[in-house]
Amino acid sequence: MAIIEIEDVSNHLEKGQTLIGLDLGTKTIGIAISDLGMSFANPRPVIKRRKFKLDAEELIEVMETEKVGAAIIGLPSNMDGSQGPRVQATKAFVSNMSKLTDIPFVFWDERLSTVAAERALIGMDVSRSKRKERIDSAAAAFILQGALDRLFSLTGDNTAS
Repeated sequence: MAIIEIEDVSNHLEKGQTLIGLDLGTKTIGIAISDLGMSFANPRPVIKRRKFKLDAEELIEVMETEKVGAAIIGLPSNMDGSQGPRVQATKAFVSNMSKLTDIPFVFWDERLSTVAAERALIGMDVSRSKRKERIDSAAAAFILQGALDRLFSLTGDNTAS
């Protein structure tokens, strides 16, 4: 499938589908899944990166299991808005994924998402070692929650449809 804008997500969702939030790192892919009411982003275990084919297979399996209708993926722009190598890697990942699945992708500005996720984990008194394990999924949840909040502001309800 193609890349769509957040405003078009509701046109691509069917009843009973969820959204997935992704934080694409070099070593892991952070994952969060929305509830059916499109109100809350729930962190899930990360995918440990290996090779693209294996990562894609695992991600597609998660998306099928969770009945995902669209994917929100963090776009790691620089603080000044410019696009560096991480943005290009994210766009290449989405381009390759779109050859394997019909699920549409939405790019979402993820600047400061990891910082916000780490602050939240610190606020919950999560130890440093456990924060390292959970940071990518927490960042994915932060990305997805921002998208869910935007959908709510667009539709006036939490069903996104």
